[in-house]
Amino acid sequence: MRWIDAGSAEYDERRRLFNAMIDDRPRVIAACEGSADVKDALERAARDRLPVAVRSGGHSVAGLSSNDGGMVIDVRPMKAIDIDAAERRARVGGGCTWAEFDAAAQEFGLATTGGRVSTTGVAGLTLGGGSGWLERQHGLSCDNLLAIELVTADGREIRADDTQHQDLLWASKGGGGNFGVVTALEFQLHPVGPMIIGGLMAWPAARGPEVSRAFRDWADQAPEELGPALVMLSGPPEPFIPEHLQGQPLIAIAVCWNGDEATGTDVVQVMRELSPEVDLVGPMPYATLQSMIDDPPGFRQYWSADYHDTFPDEALDVFLDAGAHRASPMTQHLLLPWGGALARVDADATPLSQRSARWVSHPFATWDDPADDAANIGWVRDYRRANAPFTTGGVYLNFIGDEGDERIRAAFGAEKYARLEQIKAEYDPGNLFTGNQNIRPKVPA
Repeated sequence: MRWIDAGSAEYDERRRLFNAMIDDRPRVIAACEGSADVKDALERAARDRLPVAVRSGGHSVAGLSSNDGGMVIDVRPMKAIDIDAAERRARVGGGCTWAEFDAAAQEFGLATTGGRVSTTGVAGLTLGGGSGWLERQHGLSCDNLLAIELVTADGREIRADDTQHQDLLWASKGGGGNFGVVTALEFQLHPVGPMIIGGLMAWPAARGPEVSRAFRDWADQAPEELGPALVMLSGPPEPFIPEHLQGQPLIAIAVCWNGDEATGTDVVQVMRELSPEVDLVGPMPYATLQSMIDDPPGFRQYWSADYHDTFPDEALDVFLDAGAHRASPMTQHLLLPWGGALARVDADATPLSQRSARWVSHPFATWDDPADDAANIGWVRDYRRANAPFTTGGVYLNFIGDEGDERIRAAFGAEKYARLEQIKAEYDPGNLFTGNQNIRPKVPA
């Protein structure tokens, strides 16, 4: 255990989050190496009456990994990873990132669905659901969660699996970090790569109507081995982007194919026949794809998301119009197809609702200058308003910031939310763990 406060040389590095809009200054940061350290930290927080936040990857866009004037329990020192290749299982420390987990599992040609940004924490992403390139083939990260170890608000060390604390395991499959400090997670692994077909194709934004409609029809009917995305972005100043497209708005597709290479090449050919001006799709290591869209910390972020049962031409027109009027050239505007294995999970197996949704729209605003905050936040909100007629009312919480209780309830539905309230009351009746999309404990009548 190391206690880090404002007088420590590493304080600023330890408190820094992915979203530069969040500049909290906790009173103390507890760098914990195991469950015993976590218990000590919780005892001090109770003694000193400090609010608690739990930090791993620090990618919560709402800044839920920190607080002002309280305690941050930093689990990043918990890095142990154990891969059982024969059983296709992994045990992963609560402080690991997806880059670290993927690297260990890929030594055996294995993986589980992980985040599309490799610096994201395994724990936070999984507790919130866990969307990634492999989700149509292998479900969300939480669908592959076999067991979880955590320390509760009262200092109990608990293992939840299919034989004990099953309610807690269920709640942890998308219910967020509401129930304790996670010290380890166990996952089901699947054969993945190490070489997959992946990369990016891009066209000038003027081709948007044609490309977006072709993408929608292609992705909607594609085999589950395909995990694609439609993206509007600005051409980066990189050698692989033709000079006349650098800094210009582009319509692009990202591709992940985990399956037979010849079949994947045929599947991708449908989009290749639209003659992209940038074609970087081909065989690559899965771990490389996982870090392809990594952004460094230090930029300002505001995101949101919505579910859709269909995405008609009118919704594509709204999507394209918003993409053409992004407030920042760093912003990306995404459309992801769901379905496949993700939709086959039993409706009651996790807290997440609306598994049958076919699409997720994800406006992803990124910028640098605080003077541009209002314009970028406004861009996201304007898109959601224009997009509202085409949405289901559901949402994937990992893709959004602090949007209030109604959005949290919409992610679960009334019945599952009520069950989560009861589980919260059992494991955290005082609501110590509020650094999350918070579920308040059920108060007896």
